[in-house]
Amino acid sequence: MPQPTRLAARYAAGDAWLADCHAHPATVWKAWHADTLAPIVSGTRWLVAESTVTRGLPAASRIRDQQRGPVLIDPYRDRSWWLVPLEAAAELDDVRQVTVKPPGWILRCPPAGREVEHLHWLWSPDGTGHLTDPAVLAAAFGPGGRRHLAEAPQ
Repeated sequence: MPQPTRLAARYAAGDAWLADCHAHPATVWKAWHADTLAPIVSGTRWLVAESTVTRGLPAASRIRDQQRGPVLIDPYRDRSWWLVPLEAAAELDDVRQVTVKPPGWILRCPPAGREVEHLHWLWSPDGTGHLTDPAVLAAAFGPGGRRHLAEAPQ
């Protein structure tokens, strides 16, 4: 188990990284200081892959620690959001349990290590920019997770 000072440093690094993902980082800090969620637009450093918590947690348990990127969850609305690389949409297109949001989609984020409005990071950003590899995420959703060709959207 990490020591409290190491955990605090990781959260601070994650917060700085998240804030820097916004065009105006001060907007993010202002929201967090007001105990509200910060709107961070996807598409500059990462995309958002959305799944349900009920399907996402079992998938997450199949991903090794060093392969996990940030995952934000809202257990009350049964939603989880995985931060994935910009090229992830094509890789995850045929995974039925995951929807990749387009660039420009707004993810409302709490700071790392703190819950705001029922949202919290299952795995928080660590400041390095590490994201979940889409191939690893697709594999974690397991057999039957990929759409059959007949089910693929036209």
